Amino acid sequence: MTNATITENPLLIGKGLPPFDKVKPSHVVPAITEILKQLETDLTNLEKDVTPTWDGLVEPLTAMEEKLGWSWGIVGHLMGVKNSPELREAYETMQPEIVKFYNQLSQSKPLYEAFKALRNSADWDKFEPAQQRIIESSLRDFELSGVGLEGETKEKFNQIQLELAELSTKFSNNVLDATKAFKLKLTDKKDVEGLPESALGLMAQTAKAEGKETATLEDGPWVVTLDYPSYIPFMKYATSSELREKLYKAFLSRASSGELDNKPNIDRILELRKEKANILGFDTFAELSLARKMAPSVEAVDKLSEELRVASYDAAMKEFAELKTFSGKKDLKHWDTTYWAEKQKEAKFDFKAEELRPYFPLPQVLEGLFGLAKRIFGVTITAADGEAPVWHEDVRFFQIKDEQDEVIANFYLDPYSRPAEKRGGAWMNDCVGRAKMTVEGKTTTRLPVAYLICNQTPPVDEKPSLMTFGEVTTLFHEFGHGLQHMLTTIDHVGAAGINNVEWDAVELPSQFMENWCYDRSTLFGMAKHYETGETLPEEYYQKLVAAKNYMSGSATLRQLHFGIVDIELHHNYQPGGDETPNDLRNRIAENTTVLKPLPEDNFLCAFGHIFAGGYAAGYYSYKWAEVLSADAFAAFEEVGLENESAVATVGRKYRNTILSLGGSLHPMEVFKQFRGREPQTEPLLRHSGLVATAS
Repeated sequence: MTNATITENPLLIGKGLPPFDKVKPSHVVPAITEILKQLETDLTNLEKDVTPTWDGLVEPLTAMEEKLGWSWGIVGHLMGVKNSPELREAYETMQPEIVKFYNQLSQSKPLYEAFKALRNSADWDKFEPAQQRIIESSLRDFELSGVGLEGETKEKFNQIQLELAELSTKFSNNVLDATKAFKLKLTDKKDVEGLPESALGLMAQTAKAEGKETATLEDGPWVVTLDYPSYIPFMKYATSSELREKLYKAFLSRASSGELDNKPNIDRILELRKEKANILGFDTFAELSLARKMAPSVEAVDKLSEELRVASYDAAMKEFAELKTFSGKKDLKHWDTTYWAEKQKEAKFDFKAEELRPYFPLPQVLEGLFGLAKRIFGVTITAADGEAPVWHEDVRFFQIKDEQDEVIANFYLDPYSRPAEKRGGAWMNDCVGRAKMTVEGKTTTRLPVAYLICNQTPPVDEKPSLMTFGEVTTLFHEFGHGLQHMLTTIDHVGAAGINNVEWDAVELPSQFMENWCYDRSTLFGMAKHYETGETLPEEYYQKLVAAKNYMSGSATLRQLHFGIVDIELHHNYQPGGDETPNDLRNRIAENTTVLKPLPEDNFLCAFGHIFAGGYAAGYYSYKWAEVLSADAFAAFEEVGLENESAVATVGRKYRNTILSLGGSLHPMEVFKQFRGREPQTEPLLRHSGLVATAS
């Protein structure tokens, strides 16, 4: 490859921080085509000369995966944060080629045999635990990728992989387009009654972006979208039940009709997943999914779900009955619950969630979050804006230093919602992974870099981004994922950070961080009024803590509903049978929801987690990991959250186990190293206020 090509195509650089200021959709096809061509040759050469040693097998293979991962990772990242028709077309052109290459790689018999030889070699005991885990999971991944398949069966399997990848992209794009397509323009003041200024400001800003340049917060027009920062406040505060109904039904029927209908995609995805599992010798896709997870079996997942369902069902029923009485309505509809729940919460705890926004300007929240990281993990985080190219002017760049003042990691933060080009939700992704690299005899450590993506309320007019408490916990959550990626001390890429961490354990560090939002010194360290600098009044803190478990039975039940539907769809559902996926969901809803889904509820059509993300037969992971994270936080409670030195000691232990060891050991081993025992469900039920119900 000539230097000229690199200068012309930034996606061919292959290392370092991505040059986001130079990457264009037109670079994607030529760069990825070129890389795949090189990798084909590299793979053929490796297969010819492979030696079953770490240097002769694992290192060259890792180098190949990294070469493609760097360039394709940038493209995938931009699909999430800077989506455009041109990028989409380029992505969809190359995605099948990428899938074909990964199939070829993961079905390479010579490499599989070399891994088997490495596993059985005399050197086995000399390998570090991280290396042993990488070798063992590589063997398992080869097997689950169909390395043992021959002839027609192998062709069929590869065809399925290709089609599944295409369907997942299509599913995701349909949801994005359906969300983007809905806009409700309001011009009458009575239609926006009850809405707080923050919501009106955002809706007027959206109207301006839609070409209504004279739009103002006071006089409108106002445009509501199905994007969370717009949709949620409307459902919580708008007094017009008719408009809430309209919005609710639009939200729950996204991507369920016309050209964007995901129902056929769901049917096909479930059918292909079952077929794929059968080819690999599993009865169901859920069993295949769990072969790579911490949960030992579908039964174990069902058992935990049922234990938590029993603990939360009666509580949720009771909560709903109270809400109904409070609202004074005989018949409380789906689109009324969020509204009345907000009103009841205000009455019960005497505060409005909106009143807290001025105390959570983003810069202040970051200061509090970074202060916490220093307090419990001993790391210092500082802004490094301008030191890395970014994909949007709102994106920030930061560096993390250890106690010795050495830089150990970096991360990007893309905080605000941009419904036109950025998908909803929040996530962490790795940009660069930690690794020991030897180049021309010189060994250095490559530092990890993370992407932290949120979708919070953007700054409106001259005000900074004023966050809801929910947006604050989301930021803490994603930062927890980031810490596991960035504070790893493992030098082998395959087990550093989040790599090789079982999917149902990966939410532990993220959910763990959410607990700190209720910790007194953490909260008071960041909750300062954006105009006056005044700290959040004590009474609000008390109310926040008191309100923490408000409707927690319902919230727990809601998560369990999604998780049980997901497992059932991938374990017992028969594609092409009498029952549709929606029928199955309605059947499960009998015991997992308080209000049964409406006939037009097509929530599954927008359930990207399981149809376009990595949560297929794995949505239960949130609850599974929440058990781990609540128990991990309990270790800090046990020494006393006010006891600074004890908290720092437990914090260092947490950093040296959960955050440091990555995927180098089984998550149960890592947990036991931190906690000294296996996890227990009691802390989670206690934190959720469900212990009384459970006993």
